[in-house]
Amino acid sequence: MRSHLLNDTTAELYRRSVTEGVERVAAKLATTDRPFTGVTVDALSPRIDAIDLDQPLHDTTAVLDELEDVYLRDAIYFHHPRYLAHLNCPVVIPALLGEAVLSAVNSSLDTWDQSAGGTLIERKLIDWTTRRIGLGPAADGVFTSGGTQSNLQALLLAREEAKTDSLAKLRVFASEVSHFSVQKSAKLLGLGQDAVVSIPVDHDKRLQTVALAHELERCAEAGLVPMAVVATAGTTDFGSIDPLPEMAELCEQYGAWMHVDAAYGCGLLASLKHRDRIDGIERADSVTVDYHKSFFQPVSSSAVLVRDASTLRHATYHAEYLNPRRMVTERIPNQVDKSLQTTRRFDALKLWMTLRVMGADGVGRLFDEVCDLAAEGWRILAADPRFDVVVEPSLSTLVFRYVPAAVTDPAEIDRANLHARKALFASGDAVVAGTKVDGRHYLKFTLLNPETTTADIAAVLDLIAGHAEQYLGESLDRAS
Repeated sequence: MRSHLLNDTTAELYRRSVTEGVERVAAKLATTDRPFTGVTVDALSPRIDAIDLDQPLHDTTAVLDELEDVYLRDAIYFHHPRYLAHLNCPVVIPALLGEAVLSAVNSSLDTWDQSAGGTLIERKLIDWTTRRIGLGPAADGVFTSGGTQSNLQALLLAREEAKTDSLAKLRVFASEVSHFSVQKSAKLLGLGQDAVVSIPVDHDKRLQTVALAHELERCAEAGLVPMAVVATAGTTDFGSIDPLPEMAELCEQYGAWMHVDAAYGCGLLASLKHRDRIDGIERADSVTVDYHKSFFQPVSSSAVLVRDASTLRHATYHAEYLNPRRMVTERIPNQVDKSLQTTRRFDALKLWMTLRVMGADGVGRLFDEVCDLAAEGWRILAADPRFDVVVEPSLSTLVFRYVPAAVTDPAEIDRANLHARKALFASGDAVVAGTKVDGRHYLKFTLLNPETTTADIAAVLDLIAGHAEQYLGESLDRAS
């Protein structure tokens, strides 16, 4: 079994095995004509259940053949231009090269003696990102597993920086369409159920600063502590961007930590056309970025950034076997001193390879393309009487629903839209997401693929309308 360990004696086997796997995936990508096969849980589960993991096949080709049957054939392919559902982007080739390198070398980014150059590359990328944001010379940060972890760490720092000995007095303010990880983080941090104050949004799904000011004032009058205000730069459902400058002013006035969740909107940091949409982000105390959403990176590639590097001490613990305190005075850079994680992949390498091959402008052009595509899609939807579109996009998300001319029952329209999404997914012709707006069911395009065209958008809208109309016709027949 030692023949399977990667080392100097097995380098050729490694090359052959990985090449065979890459060729399988490349062939699949080259021949995939729709984002999904439409396979059902009931059809796929028995194939996987039948595999006995205690009986290995002992042959890479045979395992890849099996993998074709249980995964590759029925995987949902985000690179396809009619995958329009969630915040999943197609990935750039330089990042895939980085993924191959980091997996094989297998550096762990917790301590210098496990990563060396990897530590410095990650730190260089953190500095690059904080400069793009404009956080100032004292800024720092660390790569994370994703936006949820970044938000958790940011709110941990905010909790520790808050001037109170009573967790029960702490309050976090976020819009009603902010990410659920804000509520989850509050629970994990030991705050009460009422610790997160939900602030209403305006017609454009942006936090209402007048309402925020009112709640902050109520908090002060009640002797409570405004621990943090969470501004979202790219909400999951709408791509809406909160009014960052005005929120920054309120944070300064009430002494609240300002966190900007830019997990989605961070692509604007590289934008050549739309960077001004996140003006004010430079005033944040902490920022979440997900490169694997809008920098076209494979999952995962994310970071949390802070204005004041010293606040990262709240995540620091020293272990004699790993990062003893003496290493600080010896100026040995251990990233575990900043992170909630210990063992951690060298995910920064993917972004490094991307920037060194494509450059930030190259990434920015791709993100600008999907933002511009969403603007075109909004015009298509606004001009189509079959659909109601919720808000003009700030990024690359469109939320809409099919509204038949002859049906007025909101519940029946809900069912038609739910059916259309389900039927479309089952067909495999396209994949779209769904959400609720004011209690009603809506559909959602998240446009993160520059290969998607307005023709694709129009074609998928026709498919949605067709499925909805078929459902309503059958429903009418059943009723009669």
